[in-house]
Amino acid sequence: MFGMSHESFLLLDAVVTVIGLIVLITKFKFHPFIALIIAAAFLGLTSGMPIGTIIKAFQDGFGGVLGFVGIILALGTMLGKMMAESGGADQIAQTLIRAFGKDKVQWAMMFAAFLVGIPLFFEIGFVLLIPLVFIVARRTGVSIIKIGIPLLAGLSAVHGLVPPHPGPLLAIGVFGADIGKTILYGLIVALPTAIIAGPIYGTFISKYIPGHPNQELVDQLARESDSADLPSFGITLVTVLSPVFLMLLKTFADVVLPDGNFFRTFMDLIGHPISALLLALLLSLYTFGYKQGIGSQQMLKWLDSSLAPTAAIILIIGAGGGFKQMLVTSGVGDVIGHMAVAAQISPILLAWLVAAVIRIATGSATVATITGAGIVVPVVGMIPGVNRELLVLATGAGSLILSHVNDAGFWLVKQYFNMTVAETFKTWTAMETILSVVGLGFILLLSLFV
Repeated sequence: MFGMSHESFLLLDAVVTVIGLIVLITKFKFHPFIALIIAAAFLGLTSGMPIGTIIKAFQDGFGGVLGFVGIILALGTMLGKMMAESGGADQIAQTLIRAFGKDKVQWAMMFAAFLVGIPLFFEIGFVLLIPLVFIVARRTGVSIIKIGIPLLAGLSAVHGLVPPHPGPLLAIGVFGADIGKTILYGLIVALPTAIIAGPIYGTFISKYIPGHPNQELVDQLARESDSADLPSFGITLVTVLSPVFLMLLKTFADVVLPDGNFFRTFMDLIGHPISALLLALLLSLYTFGYKQGIGSQQMLKWLDSSLAPTAAIILIIGAGGGFKQMLVTSGVGDVIGHMAVAAQISPILLAWLVAAVIRIATGSATVATITGAGIVVPVVGMIPGVNRELLVLATGAGSLILSHVNDAGFWLVKQYFNMTVAETFKTWTAMETILSVVGLGFILLLSLFV
């Protein structure tokens, strides 16, 4: 067509479609769910796919993603809500602050956010922990930036790199990676990355931008909890980390035990992400609920209210799955895969680059992860020995880079920390970029050993 080979036309078609997707989201302010459906339909039609095949491919992609990720998101959100409302997250933060002391309070905030953020969406974790930033700043007199940037780094690192967050989970499904190994590698990469982007960079930038919190927000949010009324630190930690422990135990059993072994079969059941999160949620009903004297009706209200904010995220992820399937079915993915092989680009670097470009353009880490994974997945079958778990992490790291004015998180941080746009660029945007680039460095380093 137009004097081009079929492969060249498919590649151009994909480029035009992705640009169109970006323009719909950024210029015309289309909701990502609608924009992804339009982009998928456009790609299917212009690539010459029959109408019936277009519809089936989108449905298969949509349902295939949500059949797993949708359940995980619902269970994870419920668990996060129970932890938030019971005061478990507050207990983790207060315990770590007491342990680290005033001089190293920024480290306490980073570790608190890292632990609390494992089962929570970034936005939920932010709203949950931001009162602690105000409380600690008021108690200690330490700069709000020095305390806040480590907290943001801890939340953002696990959001982009550690399941059961939606981005890494989605990429696991696309690449066919092992969830236990991804959690293990994700934690190995995320912790030192968060340390560099959080306490280390936060301490540095706070010398130039100390921050001046909005006094009205401080008065409204900086309520200090009575530790006696909170779940204990040990119980909270066991409850929150139990799904991660079960998934890691399943991976360990799969490695050391033979097929057919009873314990391995049992761990395959309870260590599956859905089972692990369900068991953790049931445990939380006791540890964060009945044990704290909270009635069934109140817990039911919490669980009901927790699901509403995730509806848009679930729809975006489903539509992204449909778009990914269109890339595969139309043959675009194979063309990109062959080009990557011919150019000898590292699949890990390719995954990071694609996700990074889409993140910068759309401002959405979720859209960047979905689209990036769909574009890169054909490379997996063409280059032997590609580590699928590291591809997941590279896509997640790329999706974190350079948050700016087209990202809701940028404005969320700006308003709560009472900064100018320029100050937000120097603190939040720089921190996110450090997370992305340093994370890629650790992933490439890890690829030498696994």
